Amino acid sequence: MAKFRVLLVDDEEELVTALVERLGYRGIDAEFALNGSEALQKMHNANFDIVVLDLKLPGMDGMRVLKNIKMDHPELPVLLITGHGSPGDGSTEIPEGAHDYLPKPIDIEVLIKKMQEAIAHSGS
Repeated sequence: MAKFRVLLVDDEEELVTALVERLGYRGIDAEFALNGSEALQKMHNANFDIVVLDLKLPGMDGMRVLKNIKMDHPELPVLLITGHGSPGDGSTEIPEGAHDYLPKPIDIEVLIKKMQEAIAHSGS
């Protein structure tokens, strides 16, 4: 698959900086944001092929960030990540606007596979 750009959004700085580094080793251009406002600002200033978004964020929660992303970039695939099993209220249903979700801790190979699938599915 061709190279792609990903924006990782999570308030766990150690996690996202490690993911950016590990994805970079695999030729994937990755940036991170530590909260929803920062993520939306980065998306305003640069183009990304996919967003990996934590549901639990300080201030603006992940669902609100997802809704904002989809208003401005309806075709952009978004993968949700959560340390709480499944998104939302405990159901396994993927929230509207999200392509899929992954539980923490994140397996880098599974993350890459899911990102590739989401990008291919979106036609980016």
